[in-house]
Amino acid sequence: MDKILNIPFVQAYLKMLANFSDFKGRTDRKSFWLAVLCQIIISAILGFVLGLLGKFGAILLWIISLVLCVPMLAMAVRRLHDTNRSGLWLLLSLTAIGNIVLIVFWALEGNPDSNQYGPNPKYMG
Repeated sequence: MDKILNIPFVQAYLKMLANFSDFKGRTDRKSFWLAVLCQIIISAILGFVLGLLGKFGAILLWIISLVLCVPMLAMAVRRLHDTNRSGLWLLLSLTAIGNIVLIVFWALEGNPDSNQYGPNPKYMG
C-alpha cells in the first residue's frame, strides 16, 4: 500500500481531496494535471466496475461523481488563481469554446511571484 501512496499522481490526488473545500490559494500546474490524471483513471475503473452492477451501479457512480465534483472545482479555482485569474473564469465551462480556453489557462505557467491569491505553490514546502 505504501508503494501506491508514493506514486506522484496519487499524492496529488490525495492532496486535492485533503483541500476539498479550499477555494483560496493556488495550485501548481504539475499537481493539477497529476490529480486530473488520477481522477480520469479512477473514473474509468469505477465506471467499468460499477457498470457491471447495472442501474444501481449507475446511481452509485453518479453519487460518487457528485461528491468528487467539489474537490475538483476547488482545485480548478486554485489553478486559475495560480495564473492570476479569478475563479469566476470557471463559468466559461458552460460553453464549448470556454472549455478550450480553460484548458489553455490551466496549462499556462503560473505567476512566478506572489499574487493576490498567495505565494507561488511551486516554491512552498
